[in-house]
Amino acid sequence: MRKYPATVVLLLFVFSVLLTSCGTASGGQTGDGGKDILPSASAQTRPAPEKPKVDQVQAKTPEPAGQNDINLAKVRPNEDGKIMIVMFHNFVVSFKPSKYDDGAYTTTFDAFRKLLDTLYQKNYRPVSMSDFLNNNINVPAGCIPIVFTFDDATPGQFNLLEKDGQLAANPQTAVGIMEEFNKMHPDFGLKGTFYINLGNSPFEGKGTVRERLKYLIDKGFEIGNHTFDHVSLKGIKTADGVQKEIGSNQKKMLELIPGYRMTTFSLPFGEEPKGLEQYVVRGEYQGVKYENLAVMAVGWDPTVPSVSVKFNPQYVHRVRASGINAVQADLEWWLKNLPRSEQYVSDGNPETVTVPKSKEGDVDRSRLGDRKLIIY
Repeated sequence: MRKYPATVVLLLFVFSVLLTSCGTASGGQTGDGGKDILPSASAQTRPAPEKPKVDQVQAKTPEPAGQNDINLAKVRPNEDGKIMIVMFHNFVVSFKPSKYDDGAYTTTFDAFRKLLDTLYQKNYRPVSMSDFLNNNINVPAGCIPIVFTFDDATPGQFNLLEKDGQLAANPQTAVGIMEEFNKMHPDFGLKGTFYINLGNSPFEGKGTVRERLKYLIDKGFEIGNHTFDHVSLKGIKTADGVQKEIGSNQKKMLELIPGYRMTTFSLPFGEEPKGLEQYVVRGEYQGVKYENLAVMAVGWDPTVPSVSVKFNPQYVHRVRASGINAVQADLEWWLKNLPRSEQYVSDGNPETVTVPKSKEGDVDRSRLGDRKLIIY
């Protein structure tokens, strides 16, 4: 028998581990596949909008995660499956319900730590909103992408404190917890979009607003538009009023972080301005133009991917993060009830889109760009 150098044996071992890192072992199964789930609204029945110019989204293109020399029968990739865009709001150490707040939109820090570990063990991997929109899903074969979104810029999501004379993320915040988790599991990554209102004081704590925003951006997080004053657009009756709320938020952002364009929008309270939806997508205020390539709804179910013929970027569905008390159709519920066969399972290569034969008709080929469609 021919003997190989120890270095060659080591390289072969590492390569084999990488190929199977997110395969279909028991840890990768999500849901039992036998329970009924809520009727999905992800069919996106609203009128099809103008196709988004996804090439304009701010994002660095990651390196390919792998090639398509995988065992398709074992991995069973489905890159037209559902993706959970999770909607977080408040984070606290502990919570005491009151008649004004039942904790439906509040998560404890300990629960968030447990959630990250659960997602990791179930082979979920966060991707940015930009990469979701560009269908640039760069996670290992067999893994399931998930998108984190944070509304309202609450201090529990993120705030700065001074450490050894430097500004750092408070470890008792969602960002601080994610940073610590990423140190232990660097393959999980730091991804998320924060939808902010610059008319308020986002992420109250140490440092200036500019320093807080720059910290997040430098870490690879994205900032999205949530109106200047966090008002319901449903109550605004004029195009000028809508454009002022969205445009002034973008104008302030450019003053704080020159050149930074917010390219996605989250509807405050999930409410749209009746008959003025076009001004949510694009408009202008005091000479500052804005364009939102996707509009986030308040969550209740997973969305189809951007490559799907059913995808509507003007009304993107999200899943509500589990609050103090679990309810039907929150994240915990979907993790138990959404079978792996219905979810987006990666083929490991962002340059290809791989789907089973039964899903071929669901792929919008005009959205593939330079990506190759693989059907099995």
